[in-house]
Amino acid sequence: MSDRLTVFKTYKLYVGGKFPRSESGRVYEVTDKKGNWLANVPLSSRKDARDAVVAARKAFGGWSGATAYNRGQILYRIAEMLEGRRDQFVREVADSEGISKSKAAAVVDAAIDRWVWYAGWTDKIAQVVGGGNPVAGPYFNLSSPEPTGVVAVLAPQESSFLGLASVIAPVIATGNTAVVVASEKSPLPALSLGEVLATSDLPGGVVNVLSGRTAEIATPLAAHQDVNAIDLAGADDVLAKELEIAAADNLKRVLRPQPVDEVDWLTTPGTDRMTAFLETKTVWHPTGSLGASGSAY
Repeated sequence: MSDRLTVFKTYKLYVGGKFPRSESGRVYEVTDKKGNWLANVPLSSRKDARDAVVAARKAFGGWSGATAYNRGQILYRIAEMLEGRRDQFVREVADSEGISKSKAAAVVDAAIDRWVWYAGWTDKIAQVVGGGNPVAGPYFNLSSPEPTGVVAVLAPQESSFLGLASVIAPVIATGNTAVVVASEKSPLPALSLGEVLATSDLPGGVVNVLSGRTAEIATPLAAHQDVNAIDLAGADDVLAKELEIAAADNLKRVLRPQPVDEVDWLTTPGTDRMTAFLETKTVWHPTGSLGASGSAY
C-alpha cells in the first residue's frame, strides 16, 4: 500500500491570463449528483466581475486586430490542448454532470470538435455576412463584419463543457473578448478550461472565467457600462428578464436563452452565435468616372 497523500487540486478563477482566488476570499462546495464532495471553488464577487471586464477590454484591441487566420490557429491550438487532457475532462464531466464515463467521453469529444469547427469559421464568416452591395451610382459599397466588443457569457447550467465550448468559441472566433460565468452547479470543467486557454497561445484577457452564484455575478455584468453584449444561455426566465432590463441602460446586445428542453448542444450550431455579436461596417468609395469604355478608378 502507498502511504502518500493525494494532492487535491485547487481550482482558481482565470482572469487576465492569471489564476487569482476571489478577492472576497470566499469559496463554495461543489458536489456530484449524489451529494459527494468534489472540490471547493472560488465564489466570485462583484469586484471579480469588474476586474474581468477590465482585463477583457484591455485585450480587445489586440485580439480584434489579429488576422482571422491567426485567431483560427489559436482556436485549433485550444482543441489540440484539450485532446491532450481528454481523460481529465472526461472524469470532470462525468463527476459534475452525473453521467457515465462513456457518455462523458462523447461529450468531451464533441466539445473538442466544436473548437475545431469554429476555428475553421474565423476566416470565412466575413464572406457569409459581408460583401459588395449593388448601388445606383459610381461607388463601391462594401459591408464587412466587426466584433461588438466585450461580451458577458452566462454558460449553460446543464451542459458544463460542451455547452460551455458552444458559447465561448463563437464569441472569440469573431474577435470579441469574453467574461464567462461558469455553470453554478458544475463549474469544474470551466475552471480547468482556463488552464488550457493559458497554455494555448490565447492572449491573456481574451477569455476570463468566473465561478460562483450566477445571479450575483451576472447582475453587475449586465449593468456594466463597458460590457457591449451579453449571452443569457445560463439564465432562467426570471433572471433573464432582470438582466435584459439592466442591459438596456447602455443598449447592450442581448442573446436571449432558449428553453433548456429545446437545446441540443450536440447538433451543428450554425452561424447564429457568431453573427449575434457582430456589427456591420459599410464603406462607400467612389469608382471614378464611368464612360463608354468602362470604369476609370
